[in-house]
Amino acid sequence: MPLFEVETDSHIIITWASNNDEATAAVAQAYPNDSVIRMTKRPRDTWVISKAALGIGGKELDPCNTARDCLSKAEGDKVHAIRLYMHETGVDLEQARKAVESNMVMGW
Repeated sequence: MPLFEVETDSHIIITWASNNDEATAAVAQAYPNDSVIRMTKRPRDTWVISKAALGIGGKELDPCNTARDCLSKAEGDKVHAIRLYMHETGVDLEQARKAVESNMVMGW
């Protein structure tokens, strides 16, 4: 069964489904108030997140309070949180993306 990545206005959901309609139905059942923004059928049947790509490989995971505050202010909108983080810390886009995404992975 294919693996789908479904982004809503509030969540990023990874789910198995036979097709797009079933993936949409699974999201609607779990989060009825969310609207699907993007849906991607993954090329493989597993999901892997590279710690090195997120900038957290080989060291202790340390939640960043600034990144978490930005995610909270942005109400979970990753792009807006990245912009806020860049503004508040003065880092570049790539550093801000890594900080925000790694905190999302840690269960912000």
